[in-house]
Amino acid sequence: MGLLDGTAGLVVGIANDRSYAWFIAKALIEQGATCAFTHLPGEKNQRRTARAIDKLGVKDPWLVPLDAGSDEDIEAAVSNYNESFDRMNFLIHSIAFADRTWLAKGNFHQTPREAYLSAIDISAYTLLGLARACKPAMEHSGGGSILGMSYYGSEKVVPGYNIMGVAKSCLESTARYLAAELGEFGIRVNTISGGYLRTLASSAVGGADDIAKHNETRAPLRRNVEGEDVGKTAVYLVSDLSSGVTGENIYVDCGVNTIGV
Repeated sequence: MGLLDGTAGLVVGIANDRSYAWFIAKALIEQGATCAFTHLPGEKNQRRTARAIDKLGVKDPWLVPLDAGSDEDIEAAVSNYNESFDRMNFLIHSIAFADRTWLAKGNFHQTPREAYLSAIDISAYTLLGLARACKPAMEHSGGGSILGMSYYGSEKVVPGYNIMGVAKSCLESTARYLAAELGEFGIRVNTISGGYLRTLASSAVGGADDIAKHNETRAPLRRNVEGEDVGKTAVYLVSDLSSGVTGENIYVDCGVNTIGV
């Protein structure tokens, strides 16, 4: 018996088998959940995501393209999901974007308007857009859990994280406001602030290697976080074990956020 037997939901954000979304999906599936997936538009992205899903042991997965920058695409993907599944118990939002040109130490003040707004749009607004589209199916299912992925750079300055830090601040605030409004429908909304994990996204951040080295020596657990750490917390937040938890940002970073210097 798994904690999530009989549940189903949508996982948005698997790029490869090193992404947080992949580890979250793995943990959910191990606890009995049925996961549906999206991929970035394009055949190359579809193949890359499909290869990662295959490593999860999911054969013939439900997989559709999603350009999260388009409300029409979001509505179409969720509508497609609703035609294939009779319930939606969870939504995993693990997508973010910023032009890597502006993810360099000392470069934040040069960020142009277009790059700033694009990061906010894809990294934060999409949580609202997906939540809005998924609300009817979740309400029909008796409630559900929406989970977004954040990082400590939302709260404190992490050199090189730059506009992504601003976008993650917006994501966390968006999650709180969504939690306040969707709670009456039995829908909980939380974020996980995961520690540094080497992914396609994190590799674009200037000074990423310095962050990794700092965590290994300064974190209370004396190590960097692993994908499985976040996956286990996701199971908790999706399952009934966290039935009274909403509007929260849960740190899973080996304690780095508790250290001052």
